[in-house]
Order: sequence, then C-alpha cells, then structure tokens
Amino acid sequence: MDGKAEDSPSRLIDARIDELGDWRGETLARVRALIRQADPEVIEEWKWRGVPVWSHAGIICTGETYKQVVKLTFAKGASLEDPESLFNSSLEGNTRRAIDIREGEKIDEGALKALIRAAVALNTSAKAARSQKKPKSA
Repeated sequence: MDGKAEDSPSRLIDARIDELGDWRGETLARVRALIRQADPEVIEEWKWRGVPVWSHAGIICTGETYKQVVKLTFAKGASLEDPESLFNSSLEGNTRRAIDIREGEKIDEGALKALIRAAVALNTSAKAARSQKKPKSA
C-alpha cells in the first residue's frame, strides 16, 4: 500500500490482528473492542513503528504483542486505582503499569473497562487542569 489514506491507524491495527492469526490476534481484537466500548470517543493511533495506541486527551494505553503475551501498557497506570489487581507487569516504575495477558487467560472485561474509563478521566482532568493554569493574554 503506497497511499497513506489506506494506512489509517485503524486499518493498520486491523492488519496486525489479521497478521498475527492466532490467540494474540484474537486477544488484541477483544481488548480493542473493550476499549472502544469503554470509551466510544477513543482515538486509535499507530506509533513507534507498529504499536497500536489508544488515546483520549493523551495516551490511555498501548497494545504490544509478544510471543508469550499481549501487553497493555497504561501510560499513567501508577496513578490509577486498580481494585481488581489487573496490573501484573511493569509494577516497579512511578508512571506506567501493564497487564500481560497470556494464552488462555480470561479477561475481566468489567474491570478492564473500568480501568479504561479511569485512565480517560485522569487524562481529561489533567488536560483541564493544564488549560486553567495557562496565563490569559491581555
């Protein structure tokens, strides 16, 4: 595909899901559907040479695929409440948190959607706070 119009982030994510053709593709597709259900205004992006990214007033999470896991990395995960303890990876940092989903593992769909909504709320509240701090020009 030479034309950039065909290379929209959503189509690139579709292609990645098809290309995987195994449990990882199915898992990525399921997670993507849950993200869209949790936030119908989510924006899909394709960054860093092939990483699906979901954003709303900033990055919500990325969806990387590895041999053994599908990794959802939440950009501000350390600032989110995680009552169902979905985060099981990248726990040592001060900013990001990740969920590693392995083959055959069931996704707690309600808890994941709640986490997505919390990430969106954090992003939108941070954006609102930043815009209020900007000095008004006379």
